[in-house]
Amino acid sequence: MASSADEVWFRDAFEEHRRPLHAHCYRLAGNVADADDLVQETFLRGWRSRAQYEGRASIRTWLYRIATNVYLDHRKAAARRTVPVGDPMEWCTDIGPYPDALLGEDPPSELVARETVELALIAALMYLPPRQRAAFVLRDVSGWTPAEIADGLGLAVPAVNSLIQRARKTLRRCAPGDSREWRRPVLTSEDEDVLRRYAAAADPASFRELLAEDVRITMPPDPPVIGRDAAAEFLGRPLDWRTFPSAANGRPALICYLRRPGSDQYDAMVVDVLRIENGRIVASNAFVGAHHVTAFGLPKTLNSPQVERRCFL
Repeated sequence: MASSADEVWFRDAFEEHRRPLHAHCYRLAGNVADADDLVQETFLRGWRSRAQYEGRASIRTWLYRIATNVYLDHRKAAARRTVPVGDPMEWCTDIGPYPDALLGEDPPSELVARETVELALIAALMYLPPRQRAAFVLRDVSGWTPAEIADGLGLAVPAVNSLIQRARKTLRRCAPGDSREWRRPVLTSEDEDVLRRYAAAADPASFRELLAEDVRITMPPDPPVIGRDAAAEFLGRPLDWRTFPSAANGRPALICYLRRPGSDQYDAMVVDVLRIENGRIVASNAFVGAHHVTAFGLPKTLNSPQVERRCFL
């Protein structure tokens, strides 16, 4: 039976590191729902094995080790992995947005940069087998040494170096070449203005004013919509939406609820994460599913047709 001192120590340590641990699990899993599950299992495993913690590594390193192995165990139990073809943002339903609010209020900028990465890297990580992904994230994102990774994953150092080298080779083809582009971008007042105009737009003409000529809308499992005219027509369809401005992965995001004909409620439908350059939307990554909406702390349904717009920026 655990002593009260043990319980207080472990819970305090876990709460102190919960946010960066959750971001780490997100990088591995690619979406918030799976990251939530990994963090919960990490807590349970850590609690059961707390007596084995000897203090040789920091409590944060110990928790990261447990979380990474939880992820690898989950992947072993998953269905046979499919080899990616093309852009994962166009077909992979395992990827989801990471709400900026999960980082807490006004975190230090360096912590933000370390603990959240750009969607482009999250998508590129989908090309990696689980052990390569784990080794790469621990080495090149979290800064672990090969020896620390080997100890954490139960591998020899040469095996870890091989995993990292193969992962880097793959990511050179698929991820932004400059590692500074892996970090969470910073929202600007221009981004916020474009997002507000995007939320208020209601017809193809108003959307067209906001879009770049070569804009691309991804929304797996459906095919992408490419080009200003096609995207404006798609976005300007006469549907009954209620939207909530927010932010995810350092980019402006719009949380969208849809009321279907004959229904008296709005259902959580999609989160649009926008990439804006020179005042124009060049990409919208649409993540379809209520679980992406609820990751922002919002409900699955809105029962009143008179919902006020709320801003989470």
